[in-house]
Amino acid sequence: MKIIFATGNEGKMKEIREILADPQVEILSMKEAGITAEIEENGTSFEENAVIKAKAVMELCHEIVLADDSGLEIDYLNKEPGIYSARYMGEDTSYRIKNQNLIDRLEGVPDEERTARFVCVIAAAFPDGEVLTARGTIEGRIGYEEKGENGFGYDPIFYVPEYGCSTAQLSPEVKNQISHRGKALREMKRKLQARKEG
Repeated sequence: MKIIFATGNEGKMKEIREILADPQVEILSMKEAGITAEIEENGTSFEENAVIKAKAVMELCHEIVLADDSGLEIDYLNKEPGIYSARYMGEDTSYRIKNQNLIDRLEGVPDEERTARFVCVIAAAFPDGEVLTARGTIEGRIGYEEKGENGFGYDPIFYVPEYGCSTAQLSPEVKNQISHRGKALREMKRKLQARKEG
C-alpha cells in the first residue's frame, strides 16, 4: 500500500514515519513522489485546510493522500496563531522570532492564563472520492523562554505541566505518544485499517 503525505516538512515526515510505521505501507513525501503543487489553504478551520490539501494532491497522483493541518492555539490571544501558525509573521520568519514574539505578547500574564493547545487534523483523500478526517490535541501552557532542542516549530515554548518541560525537551518516543500529531495519526491509522477490512 502506498500513501503520499502532502508535506515538504522533514521534521513532520520523520514523526509521521515513526508513528505510522507499518511494513506493508510505503509513506512518501510529495517531494519523494515527484509532486509539486502550490495549494492555497483558504479554509477557515484545521479540518477544511487538511481536506483541501489532501484532495488537491490526490487529484494529481490518484493515490491515497494524507495531509495534515496543525497549529498552536493560545487562549489569551483569542486562539492565535491558530490556522495561521505556519504563516504567522510571514512564512519565512524563523520560529525563534515567532516564539519570542508570542512570549513578548504574554508578558506579565500569569501561569493559569497562559493555557494553549496544539491541534492537528489529518485528512485522507481516496481516489474513489471518500474523505476521512481525524483530530488530535494536546493541552499545555506557553512558557517564558525557549527550552529544548528536540521537536520543531513552537515546541520549545509549549510547556506540558504533567511532564514539567516543553515538548522540545521530551524524547521523540514520549512526544509521539502524547502529541497532537501522534494522537491524530493513530486515530487515522485505525480508520484506514477499518476501511481496509470493511
